Order: sequence, then C-alpha cells, then structure tokens
Amino acid sequence: MLFLLAWRNIWRNKRRTAITAASILFAVLFATFMESIQKGAWDHMINSVVNYYYGYVQVHEKGYWDEQTIDKAFPLADSLKQLQEKTSEIRQVLPRIESFALASTGDHTSGVMVVGIDPQVEDAMTNLTGRVSEGRYLEDNEEAALVAEGVAENLGLGLGDTIVLISQGYHGVNAAGKYPIKGMVHFGSPELNKQMVYLPLPVAQYFYGATGLVTSLALQLDSQDDIKPVVKVLNSKLDTSAYEVMDWKDMLPDLVEAKTVDSAGNVIVYIILYLIIAFGIFGTILMMSKEREYEFGVLISIGMHRWQLGLAVWMEVIMLGLFGALLGISASIPLVWYFHINPLRFSGDYAAAMEKFGFEAIFPANFEAHIFLTQALLVFVITAILAMYPIFKIRKLKPVQAMRA
Repeated sequence: MLFLLAWRNIWRNKRRTAITAASILFAVLFATFMESIQKGAWDHMINSVVNYYYGYVQVHEKGYWDEQTIDKAFPLADSLKQLQEKTSEIRQVLPRIESFALASTGDHTSGVMVVGIDPQVEDAMTNLTGRVSEGRYLEDNEEAALVAEGVAENLGLGLGDTIVLISQGYHGVNAAGKYPIKGMVHFGSPELNKQMVYLPLPVAQYFYGATGLVTSLALQLDSQDDIKPVVKVLNSKLDTSAYEVMDWKDMLPDLVEAKTVDSAGNVIVYIILYLIIAFGIFGTILMMSKEREYEFGVLISIGMHRWQLGLAVWMEVIMLGLFGALLGISASIPLVWYFHINPLRFSGDYAAAMEKFGFEAIFPANFEAHIFLTQALLVFVITAILAMYPIFKIRKLKPVQAMRA
C-alpha cells in the first residue's frame, strides 16, 4: 500500500519529479565522466610507457636493474626462451639486448638507446609495425635500423640516410657501426620518442660483441591481473641467485609514486564533487518537503501514522534516486564512449609539462562497466541518506501550523 502510494505521488507532480531526477542524473554523469577520464588517462600513460616497451614483467641477470650495463648480459638459454611453458599467463617472451650509444650524422650527435629485438616477436607484443610512421619494418638479420621520430629530428635524418652508432660493447670491446634507416617509429611517450633506435637482435649482438647474449626478457601478459601470479611462479622456478624477476612497479617506482600522488589529490576533488552533488540533491528534497507541508499536515490530521507517511516519502525519494541513477548511467555511456574513441588532446604549456614526465598529453576515457555502476551506486547511497530528511521533518511537523501555511 505504501509502495503504491509512493509510486503515485512521484507522478502526481511531474515537474518536481523531473527536477529531482535531473539533479541525480547530472550527479551520476559528472562523477562518472570524471572517474573515467582520470582512470583512462593513467591507463594510457602506463600503457605508453610500460606495455609499449618495458612489459609488465621482465627477467634480468641479478642486479641488472640497479646497474644497467651491457656487462650484465646473460646467455639466452632454451629454458629461458620457453618461459611461457612454465605458466599459462605468459603469452610471449621477448628477448632484447639494449645499451646506450652515441648516434652521429655529419655534425650532429645525440645519445640514444639501441635495442636489439626479434622483429616478429617484438611486434606481437608492442605492435611496433603499427608505430611505423614512415618506411618499413625490420626483418630478421637485416643490417638496417628503425629510428624513433625524435631521434631522426634531432639528427636531421630521413629514410635511407645512414646513422652511425658508437658505444662500448660487452666487457669493454669497441662497438661501432653504421646502418641505413629503414623506417621511422612514433611513440606515445615523448621520452621514448627521443631516444629509441632498433636493430635486429643478431645485428645488435654483433654490434655490442655479445653474440648469443641478451640483457632482458620482456614478458607479454594478457592483463595486469596476471602480474603477481607470473612473478610468483617464475621466482619459484628460476635460479633467483642468477636472475631477478621484476614487475613494472619495481622497475618504474617514480611512475607508481606519481600515480599515487595524483590519486590522493583526486580524493580531495571527489570529496568536493560529492559535497556539491549532495547539496544539489538535498536542495531538491528540501524544496519538495517544503512544498508538501500542507499535504503532510492533512494526512496526519486524518489519522495517517507519521512513520507511515515518512516511510512513503522516503520510498518516493529512493525511487527517484534509482530512476535518476539509471538515467545517469544511460546518459554517461554515450558521453564516455565518445571520449573513449576521441580522447581529450592538450597542447601548450600543459602538454609541455606532461612531456617532461615522459607522457603524451592525451586523455582517453576509460570505458568500463564498474565505473558506471560504482558512481551510480555512490550517488544513490547519498540520495538514500539525504532522503531521511523528510522523515525528521514529518516527525516534528505540527499539522495545524502546516495547514495554515
């Protein structure tokens, strides 16, 4: 009976219902959009820096990450090539040999990271062919280089030009070579875009005088959820006195710290946002309670219990909250999807500040169901709590005064 009464009261004043539902709708919409942009931005940053190069998990020789030198290269044994057989979460094993070198052409020089890769395996994880902006991708054992756009721009190089590399190889041997530029690649991370030079793995091993050796094995995983089980399995199966297994958080603590600081700052923003949302919803509930004082006075005067009336009004607001939350989800989906497909792109000083941290200033929205449901639930809970106000109002209501007002 009370449910039916509450349902009818909702539609008795359509304007009031529309105002209340709209306030809840926009609350869900704003909260969802903000959360999706924040999560999407960080996912993009992490993917740009981590998944497009480092991998979520890497295997090195013990102590390599603290002192990243070519002298800590290790033999690529068959057992290491087949790490994916030790756990089903590993999809690919990417062998690499990498070290810094001085790149030169004419009067221009620049420090670069020279990475020897297995072209086919590397492309399976990082989609390096999709990042080729000019020219063509590398082939196995090809005496050619793939150069990041920033490196080419700094050195004034183009397709077909020759890049000269000079470095110190394995155990101090001289490393020098010149390679035609077969293609240019573009990275989302400006930091990677300014330093990466790729060579086929055998070519790079010969360049560094480290035939058969690699400095790291990057592991391709399906998702971040697989990181902990993979690290646990590999630590139990590998000789940890010779090798170390590291996830991206261990390799890039500065990135983790930056995300933690940003998330802490966002908590304050969310608190302010939810306070604004709460006051907006409370304003509509307050207006509704004030407009209906005469109605409440009449119902109490004719014998309706205050707790019944309060419960009926509370159910009204709950129904409006549920209705508004569902409308908010419906309105959020196309908005978030649009910015998921068409990310926010920043320029100017803000973009320059982002690039200093190695991030591309692109913020795509994260399109995940739990974001919509979580924000809708939070707003609904706020509405349910605020819906207690009419109950207290009815408990203290004096019917005679209410009907005279």
